[in-house]
Amino acid sequence: MPSPSSAHWLSLVGSIWLQTINGPNADFPVYSSQLKDLKHITQVQLNFLAFASDAGKLFGWFSGVAALYLPLWLVAFVGAAFGLVGYGVQYLFLDSAGLRYWHLFLLTSLAGNGICWINTVCYLLCIRNFGSSSRVAVSLATSYLGLSAKVYTSLADSVLPGLAASSKAKTYLLLNAVVPMLVTVVVAPSLRVVDLTSEASTDAAFLVMFAITLATGACAVVGSIGSTSGSGLSSREHMISLGVLLATPVLIPLALRVRESLHKIRETKRENRIHDLGTDDAGAVVVIDVAAAAAADAESNKEGDDVMAEKPQEEIGGLRLLRKLDFWLYFFSYMFSGTLGLVFLNNLGQIAESRRLGQTSTLVSLSSSFGFFGRLLPSFLDYYSAKSGYSISRTGSMASLMAPMSGAFFLLLNSSDLFLYLSTAVIGTCTGAITSVAVSATSELFGTKNFGVNHNVVVSNIPVGSLCFGYFAAYLYQRGARGSTHQCIGAACYRETFVVWGATCAVGTLLCAVLYARSRRKLAVRTPCLARLANCLKSSS
Repeated sequence: MPSPSSAHWLSLVGSIWLQTINGPNADFPVYSSQLKDLKHITQVQLNFLAFASDAGKLFGWFSGVAALYLPLWLVAFVGAAFGLVGYGVQYLFLDSAGLRYWHLFLLTSLAGNGICWINTVCYLLCIRNFGSSSRVAVSLATSYLGLSAKVYTSLADSVLPGLAASSKAKTYLLLNAVVPMLVTVVVAPSLRVVDLTSEASTDAAFLVMFAITLATGACAVVGSIGSTSGSGLSSREHMISLGVLLATPVLIPLALRVRESLHKIRETKRENRIHDLGTDDAGAVVVIDVAAAAAADAESNKEGDDVMAEKPQEEIGGLRLLRKLDFWLYFFSYMFSGTLGLVFLNNLGQIAESRRLGQTSTLVSLSSSFGFFGRLLPSFLDYYSAKSGYSISRTGSMASLMAPMSGAFFLLLNSSDLFLYLSTAVIGTCTGAITSVAVSATSELFGTKNFGVNHNVVVSNIPVGSLCFGYFAAYLYQRGARGSTHQCIGAACYRETFVVWGATCAVGTLLCAVLYARSRRKLAVRTPCLARLANCLKSSS
């Protein structure tokens, strides 16, 4: 089976770098309190701004349609341009009274839609360029999205410390506008689909990539814990070490390129040697035919097994998707888990403020770092399950991740800071893993042909959930607020919210378990048909 070449791996590195900076909305909790004071808005209005970023995903399916007709590098540039305009205009006019609340809402929605365009590019590159290893590639790339908040907070503390101290909001708005466009310009040449033609194995490349990814995540976690305890590397030293680790993956396509060049040189020398020895053409043809026949025989023997090993995929798209019960089970189970986790992370700033925690950025960095490992976990499972010949159900994985997440919400009822940090780590990990698994679950349930549109329809649950859960939390918070500052202080500010969120996540676990049972039953019905097809293929060979 053809393996990814250096060009494919270069596209994966480009996707990884894009994913690393494609979560500019993740740093919103860091500066949300200052934005609230600067623009004199209530907690409910602030929640609607958090929702605005997710509201852009309602039109994310446009990016899937555009990817059918436009080159992927152009789709990425459109997404980066939306972010540049959305955050850039806010940065330029934040201090102006002319920048009204509804301007902020529309600009944030535009920037949020830009995130969908870049995500679509990354997903399609991994799926089209890595064939049977696409699930591993998707999980690897999306894991780096969990580092976005960590990267932006580190950049703000190390590159722009003076501006960050005087105006957090302007610092993060500037970074959110500029960084995605700069990275898109750098990686644009690598954002292309390449046919799989190389026969050389790249298993070692995946193992090296896993090692680099683990080291990157460890660096992020150590930096977050160090900032919590007040010890460890300085902000600038930590940013340099994190930057070096983020740049290291480019060595993999370089090494593969060197190997491919050496292989071509050896093949050329071999052909010249055969020609010099006077080998006749007929003999050469016989050798090639025998090798080709052996390869064809092995492939035909394996073909039936592949049919059995691959899960059947029914290609579903358009309005048919909305008529499927499985879609709605998937839609609401995702909303009651992954989306709920994102709403919690969006409210971290206010939660920390209500408990009088001074370093909000530390809590955000912690959730980002553990979210990275959560997103990385599915890639390990995909890699080793592929090697063993077994496939892990994505819906079953999602259901198993929702249970601890529900428990973490109930742990937050304890007013101790320790439980706040522990629950944030658990929710960050589970949310990251669920959002990563969901990418493969969409193709598992509904096929890959219409993936670009289907997945953007699925993630439209994020703005819906963000509006409902976020407004509910903001309403309860505002009800307990005192004074003209609209601030609520104490663990009671979010107690009722955490109870409702925990119960909602438990319902999501039940829905996903039902979806898993249905998908297992469908697979059991189709397996006899696949067995007969496999036997026909073997007998015909």
